[in-house]
Amino acid sequence: MTEGLPDSLIPYDDIVQEALRAVVGRVLGPVAETGHLPGTHHFYITFKTQAPGVDIPQRLIERFPDEMTIVLQNRFWDLTVDENRFSVGLSFNQVPSKLVIPYSAITRFQDPEVQFELGFHVADDPQGDPDPHGSAENDEPVGKPVEDGSNVVAVDFKRKK
Repeated sequence: MTEGLPDSLIPYDDIVQEALRAVVGRVLGPVAETGHLPGTHHFYITFKTQAPGVDIPQRLIERFPDEMTIVLQNRFWDLTVDENRFSVGLSFNQVPSKLVIPYSAITRFQDPEVQFELGFHVADDPQGDPDPHGSAENDEPVGKPVEDGSNVVAVDFKRKK
């Protein structure tokens, strides 16, 4: 479909990814200011544990060498948010930990209370492996959009290699 079209000199994919990642900061900012989540909202945030700028305890990297999901709901503290990252205190097996997560490391942000979801591509792989999992023979084509009225936004950018 796009054969014969020239490559864009404008990095649209990167611009859109950056703008959507800013949504995470805009959502977390008021939570950091008030110290609590509004109503029954809660967030699942999935990120690459070894992406540049991620600062988490080594025991968590050992347990989650590729990707990890955290939940911001009832027990978190010291949430701070800036334009490039956020940090938060959480307990893992009753051990308090501070996590620093740049928005560029986030692969998924969900608010299940309102069925809102953002998915992101993380380009930097510290091992240099562009596809660490390979493709399975039973992988299906990209799914069709869900027409159920939910607020799910999936962003899937295809990059030329």
